[in-house]
Amino acid sequence: MTRAPSIDRLVAAELALPVEPAARAMAEAIAAQYPGAARAVLFYGSCLREKQLDGLMLDFYLIVSDYRAAFGRGWKSFANRVLPPNVFPFALDKLVAKYAVLSEADFHRLNGPEAGDVSVWARFAQPSRLVWASDEAAREKAVEAVARAAPTLIGYARPMADSGAEPLDLFRRGFELTYASELRAERKGRSGSIVDDDPERYREFGAAALPLAHAPADAAASWRRFRRRGKALTLARLAKATTTYAGGVDYIVWKINRHAGTAIEVKPWQRRFPILGALVMLPRLWRRGAIR
Repeated sequence: MTRAPSIDRLVAAELALPVEPAARAMAEAIAAQYPGAARAVLFYGSCLREKQLDGLMLDFYLIVSDYRAAFGRGWKSFANRVLPPNVFPFALDKLVAKYAVLSEADFHRLNGPEAGDVSVWARFAQPSRLVWASDEAAREKAVEAVARAAPTLIGYARPMADSGAEPLDLFRRGFELTYASELRAERKGRSGSIVDDDPERYREFGAAALPLAHAPADAAASWRRFRRRGKALTLARLAKATTTYAGGVDYIVWKINRHAGTAIEVKPWQRRFPILGALVMLPRLWRRGAIR
């Protein structure tokens, strides 16, 4: 898909904005765990707007050259290739974070319309920061990948919106649809508040993305497919996270309690058998409305 220079410039400028020194130090420390494989570290999510990071869970994406270079042979490399991304916890000083791992090739693909689910391009159509890059080529590849996200979201959202919808409405509709395509713990209305937090940003990005946004032949069918696949992938990734993420069940519950305002407690047996514990817990949370 051909991209106008304007979207690249907007993305490059946004990715280059400064972050809190503690977040930068954490990104550098994450990259240092993967010498020779780490290519870029991006900071994203609600913590991006916070200056006081204590008590929050920071979100990063670590981009690597390939999974074997990052993990060698074995389960982690296989799991990241078959069901990307792998997610790991990280702590530095008094701060905690989680980081997801994608190869450069997968990061580029999953930000574009060829992606089979919404999880990556829905997040990178929102603001993010390129906190660390191994070299200028890695920086350029990260910008190129992220610049695909907003046009992808707009392309899928436009046929599902009212005729003549403005960029802000297209983003709102797109985020509403992507939230419905995953199991999310956020309160109802969160998808719209993303745009309302920074309307000028989305107006500018939307204007640049519109000429590049290509609608699928059958948008309604595409979104039905995203919903079916997205819910299943969320469950599969959560189950996988209990094997790559120490305290995976506790993390799932912490995230749900934080976003949904619930007070769920983890039972001891769920920590001993985390995959079974997650699978038993999720349907109950769904029925109670803690996840959607």
